[in-house]
Amino acid sequence: MSQELSLHQRRRKPRPDELDGIPWLSVLQPAERDKVLNVLVVGDADPGDYVCRTGRSPTYWFGVVDGLLKMNTDSADGASMTLAGLPPGGWFGEGTAVKREPYRYNVQALRKTVVGGLHIDTFHWLLDHSIGFNRFVMHQLNERLGQFIAAREIDRMSNPDLRVARSLAALFNPLLYPGVGQVLRITQQELANLVGLSRQRVNEALAVLQHERVIQVEYGGLRVLDLAALRRGEFSPARKAVA
Repeated sequence: MSQELSLHQRRRKPRPDELDGIPWLSVLQPAERDKVLNVLVVGDADPGDYVCRTGRSPTYWFGVVDGLLKMNTDSADGASMTLAGLPPGGWFGEGTAVKREPYRYNVQALRKTVVGGLHIDTFHWLLDHSIGFNRFVMHQLNERLGQFIAAREIDRMSNPDLRVARSLAALFNPLLYPGVGQVLRITQQELANLVGLSRQRVNEALAVLQHERVIQVEYGGLRVLDLAALRRGEFSPARKAVA
């Protein structure tokens, strides 16, 4: 983690190619977009950097332009629960930003990540003036609710293969994470950090999923072949992959 400058101190104006990775810009009217571009910033997060911390008040609405973040909560007994992995195209914390209440979760970079930030005052201005932006946020909130319910179900699953499958399905949500497409750039260690399993056990689960033709493991990432099967767990999780 960088000890020299905070993520906020490392903020900068986004490059044109980075703007292309922000999905909600396309729903804005020209005047709205111009206003946003005057204040929109990005920050270059190093692995381990915190984007949000429990108890702190929001000053920005954040999103992932490139990279990977982890959203988690810590219980009183020290146990950690992963609420979501946040791949490219994912903007998060709408509920917290709308209510201007302190964060109830931590968000941390798992690798070098370009984090987008829209100041919370501009976020609220868009809510007051932009129909397109309101619709985007409404869809985000609806999808996020379903994601958090699924996260609690995943956390209680005892079968590691199913845990990995459902966690992967969440990362391939086209509404929350339109920047992912069909190939997710993720390492086995990063996936292990999100799922809460060892890298070795995640590797075994991926072998099962690939054998069942649900995913295809590629260099530097994973290609989804059957998203519906991932979501429903429609494969044989007890069967080991054939060597």
